[in-house]
Amino acid sequence: MPEDVLKVKSYAFALRIVKLSQFLVSEHKEYVISRQVLRSGTSIGANVAEAGHGESKPDFIHKLSISQKEFFETHFWLRLLRDSGYISDVHASSMLSDCEELQKLLTASLKTAKASLKKYRR
Repeated sequence: MPEDVLKVKSYAFALRIVKLSQFLVSEHKEYVISRQVLRSGTSIGANVAEAGHGESKPDFIHKLSISQKEFFETHFWLRLLRDSGYISDVHASSMLSDCEELQKLLTASLKTAKASLKKYRR
């Protein structure tokens, strides 16, 4: 799995999340959900970056697993923002699409890392 693609896309997604949070605060005066989505959405990329400097393969896998958990939380908040009318269906669709692409990349990276760990332990 090209790890750089995951790093680049998770960073770009984090930037979109920051802008979304700023929009929610400035346009809707929404502070609670905006903080939640900001925290979880930027954590995906932060953990991907940290995984790249992991101490071991299990540490790498652990950090990517945390990123995956943060994906599920971010996906929840984005759907809630859409369904509550804070963001448009078009904006939500774009954000959710990017989020789901990250999930696919994370899943592929985790599968590859776990398979190589099993080979190494044999």
